[in-house]
Amino acid sequence: MKKLYFLVVFYFLVLVSCDENEEYEYYNLATPVLMDLSEIRASFNLLPPREIEESGKIYTYNYYVFVNDANKGVHIIDNRNPENPKKIGFLNIPGNVDISVKDNKLYANSLVDLVVFDISNIDNIKQVNILKDVFYYYYNIPEGADDVDWSSFNTQESLPVDWVITKEKRLKNETSYYIDDMVFATAEASNVGTGGSLARFKIVEDYLYVVDSHNINVFGIQNLDEPKKLESVHAGFDIETIFNKDDHLFIGSMSGMYIYNISNPSTPTFISEFQHGTACDPVVVDDKYAYITLRAGNLCGAFDSSLQIVNIEDLKNPVLEKSYLMDSPYGLGVKDEKVFICDGDSGLKVYDKSNVQDLKLLNHFENINTYDVIPLASNLLMIGDGVLYQYSYQESGLNLLSTFNLN
Repeated sequence: MKKLYFLVVFYFLVLVSCDENEEYEYYNLATPVLMDLSEIRASFNLLPPREIEESGKIYTYNYYVFVNDANKGVHIIDNRNPENPKKIGFLNIPGNVDISVKDNKLYANSLVDLVVFDISNIDNIKQVNILKDVFYYYYNIPEGADDVDWSSFNTQESLPVDWVITKEKRLKNETSYYIDDMVFATAEASNVGTGGSLARFKIVEDYLYVVDSHNINVFGIQNLDEPKKLESVHAGFDIETIFNKDDHLFIGSMSGMYIYNISNPSTPTFISEFQHGTACDPVVVDDKYAYITLRAGNLCGAFDSSLQIVNIEDLKNPVLEKSYLMDSPYGLGVKDEKVFICDGDSGLKVYDKSNVQDLKLLNHFENINTYDVIPLASNLLMIGDGVLYQYSYQESGLNLLSTFNLN
């Protein structure tokens, strides 16, 4: 009788266990860290150097390198000696994801606002203007999140400046509160700095172009201290990056690349679109080709990651020339006959692109995390996970100059 009872109990527990496994799942829940807008606007200031929490965009201007600390602000690095860079300060800008600089005026996003700083004295940076409520607010959902908890969110009083991700358990058929992968906009060329391929800000002559998830936001910056918000241009959905070549903007989105003419700079005009499968997508171009990295997984969609090379000789009819499999690419850059690919945890890859039908691998810097690159005239800057790398150009590829830990 005891044996029979034990078997019944065991069978019941197995059924419950199977039921639980079939009905429940674990997922990553992103919860917003909220801050009052008035408090955000009162907190822009220059602070002493500090450790970086999450590496974001990279930008260079004159002798300085600016590294975004995602949603928190910008680390400032003195790079007069690339072999021995020095961290000199942190510009606190809650909700910031990108910057751009022209003639010592630094433009930065802070959630819904555009903030202007005077950096002519790098040790005494001053805020000179703020354009309030000039951006639509799109939620920058952190990569790795499966769902979002909006239960305490109130746009009338506060906005999210950061996210906390926790592992939670739910019924498999439970309704998700995830709204979509919506990304906030974010800024770059006279004395203009240079950003990487993941930039959302782009300065071209007297205009600043800022892309958000749906629009190209246009600002006239003829008076650098007083940018004027002009009419925005609706450009599609899930827009991620912006790149400029001559009189054209190349917009990277999760579904394709859009090409706009800016010969009339206040009104970007659509020319054409190159479509690809859903994936995270920065783009850079040279005289003949556009180079697009497609990253699969999580919010990015897609099953395969790749580098796609698109012929843009006819801007009205971009055509895929060649595709190469990658592991998990993020940013990229081109200079002369070289293309530089930040392939996530697979490291930095340097190719000879003189024949795009048969890229030749020149260097592969393995065992490092890579995010974005900026090819400069004399050296290459790359940002990884809290580390700034600098390389000198060699005919056969790259030579490491320095590794600078931002922590």
